[in-house]
Amino acid sequence: MTRDASAAGRTRLFGRQGHATMEEASGLWWIYLVAGAFWLLLSVIVFRFDYTSVSAISILFGLVMLGSAVNEFLAVVGASTGWKIAHIAFGLACVVIGIVAFVHPGNTFAALAAVMSFYFILKGMFDVVLGIVIPELRWLRIAVGLVEMVLGFWAAGYFGHSAILLVAWVGAMALTRGIGEIIFAFALRGYREQTA
Repeated sequence: MTRDASAAGRTRLFGRQGHATMEEASGLWWIYLVAGAFWLLLSVIVFRFDYTSVSAISILFGLVMLGSAVNEFLAVVGASTGWKIAHIAFGLACVVIGIVAFVHPGNTFAALAAVMSFYFILKGMFDVVLGIVIPELRWLRIAVGLVEMVLGFWAAGYFGHSAILLVAWVGAMALTRGIGEIIFAFALRGYREQTA
């Protein structure tokens, strides 16, 4: 595919406003790379420490959710109108989930697993839709989304009842978020190189 045909295809896919927005956001691709690195570092920290109480895990999960919300609100800058609404809605959902985790940090394992499953399923669906709509690194994005959805259904069934499993889910959240951000960073960079 030539550069002109690729640009024309993107204009049809994103619309003229979305195409211009992608061009503007592609100059900031490195911000998504740094955010992805931060999420990967956070996942290593989460996997490294041994949290034994549900309260500690819940507070950690709340912090991860608020970080996800900030990430979604920052993604609004590089999104077209429809995607801005989606990012804002998902960011607000992350804020609500984070607040729920803070308000009742001592709740049972089942309640925390339910909140985590809600996040994983929403985020997985969001990533699968992004993978279908945005052609760059499509299959990798869809694969990450499917893994998130599987983790969400696993958390909903909550097979285990152990603190270690809850920590693993929080770490997996940060890990999948980091991978997703790095995928998006390189997709933006590729878009920038193709349109330059």
